[in-house]
Amino acid sequence: MNRIHVVAGIVLGADQRIFISRRADHLHQGGLWEFPGGKVEAGEEADAALARELFEEIDIYVTQSQPYMQVQHDYVDKKVLLDIWQVDSFSGIAQGKEGQQCRWISLADLLSSAAAGSLLFPAGNQPILQRLRADGLKA
Repeated sequence: MNRIHVVAGIVLGADQRIFISRRADHLHQGGLWEFPGGKVEAGEEADAALARELFEEIDIYVTQSQPYMQVQHDYVDKKVLLDIWQVDSFSGIAQGKEGQQCRWISLADLLSSAAAGSLLFPAGNQPILQRLRADGLKA
């Protein structure tokens, strides 16, 4: 089984809240919350894929981002490489362009809600949440 390269953005608003979206029920890991992004196309650089995916999915133009971490995770039916970027600056108004539920949330609320189980994330996102808990965000 080939590993799928996926980019995702920890999108920070001016108030340091983070933009998250809920995966459509019919998708892999449907119904769970995520940091928005998508698959890297063949020959595409990760930062270019991030910019493309965030425009297609949440209608923003990334103007400043930096690598945050990479996570390899093996689901029963898929192997993924999650290439996570911190998006520090963008233009546009973040919104779900694909009908997905979206919200802005503070880091503290994100971490407490994820820990309490009121916001469920895919298993592959758990190392991201752990790192956010350990070191917070440095804008």
